This record gives sequence, C-alpha cells and structure tokens, in this order.
Amino acid sequence: MQIILLEKVANLGQLGDVVKVKDGYARNFLIPTGQAKRATEANLKEFEVRRAELEKVQAEKLVAAQARAEKLEGARVEIAQKAGVDGRLFGSVGNADIAEAISKSGIEVSKMEIRLPDGPFKAIGEFAVTVALHHDVLANVTVVVTPEA
Repeated sequence: MQIILLEKVANLGQLGDVVKVKDGYARNFLIPTGQAKRATEANLKEFEVRRAELEKVQAEKLVAAQARAEKLEGARVEIAQKAGVDGRLFGSVGNADIAEAISKSGIEVSKMEIRLPDGPFKAIGEFAVTVALHHDVLANVTVVVTPEA
C-alpha cells in the first residue's frame, strides 16, 4: 500500500515521503495513529496544502523533546525491589517501573520511551538506560536497583 508519512517514522522515512508498506502495517498502525495517510491524489493535494503546518508541529515536538532531554540527561533513579541474599530480584525491573520512578522525580516519561535492549533487570546493581523522547532525541539515565529493606 502506498502511504504519505505525516511525521518522521523510524526505519521508514521523513515527513512527506511517499512509501510502500505492507497493508496490515498501514491499516493497523500507521493510519490509526495519525502517522500516515493513503497516497491518493486528493490526500497528496491536501498534504501539500498542510505541509508547512505539519512541519511546524514536528519542529515544536522536537524542541519539547530536547527540553525534556536536558532535564533528564545524567539523572539517577533509585528503585527498591525485593531481592534474595545472592542479589537476584524476586521478579524484575522493567519499562513501567523505570518510567514510574522517573515520573516521580518530576519529568513525565511513558513506558514506551524507555529502551531496554537486554530486557528487564533481574539483579541488584547500577544500569545505564536510554530514554528515546523523540526519533532524534535520546537521554541517558542511570537506574540503581537496590534491595528492599
């Protein structure tokens, strides 16, 4: 299916690109989330009329993400979990736990923005975590997992 991207999409293209994707990806994800529209003649004309407006909105999102990244960069977040004598956790610390701990510190972060390439943490220790606030904006946070008293 041919679609017009209404914002930058990772591994796909920039705002305004006309790309071919699988039908299910377009119908079930890109179009419902407002990231794309079908590439019909009418939609192409409408997009050209709205291009400046869409570029302005994307620029505002980028500036907001950069401001959040400045506040977040280098932050330390401590999470207490039940752990055994050997330092292994009963359970794990995942995206939702980290997002909640960062949000408690005053900077709103969703669990979808937390990147854990090796999966959730299952031991006590200090871990580096990347927070993807925008396609082009990443912030590094240190998560310290401590045993619960």
